[in-house]
Amino acid sequence: MEPYQLFSDLVHTEVRLYNALDRRLRADHGLAASQHAMLRFIEATDGCRVADIAREMVIAVGAASKSVDRLESSGWVVRRPNPGNRRSSLLELTQSGRSLLAQASATADAEVRHWLGSALTEPELAQLAGALGRVLSTLYSAGIGQPTG
Repeated sequence: MEPYQLFSDLVHTEVRLYNALDRRLRADHGLAASQHAMLRFIEATDGCRVADIAREMVIAVGAASKSVDRLESSGWVVRRPNPGNRRSSLLELTQSGRSLLAQASATADAEVRHWLGSALTEPELAQLAGALGRVLSTLYSAGIGQPTG
């Protein structure tokens, strides 16, 4: 196994899967894959702030803020005052955002399941998930890959 080839294969796999998911979500729900990921994160994170999204999505805070602005202008997210810090706000899905997220998540899960399941068996998927989880944990622990801005 050549390490750089494995890295290249991982990148190409991620990009192709992401693009397939993005096309499907845009076609079926008018929602970008990045917006779907943010909505999922906001829904799952109590007291979610823009900085939390930036850290999770590995993007700069300014980019995360602009993305949240677009989610808010679409009526899917609202900003609430943060009682613990007047300089930040807490993000919450609207009813429209929750409804969209439920529909889009079903589509996303089916799309990803289709492409991964057509190439790998369930035991292989479990093995891949375990291996990638360990690599990701190592990267997180070392603080590797955080944006600089």
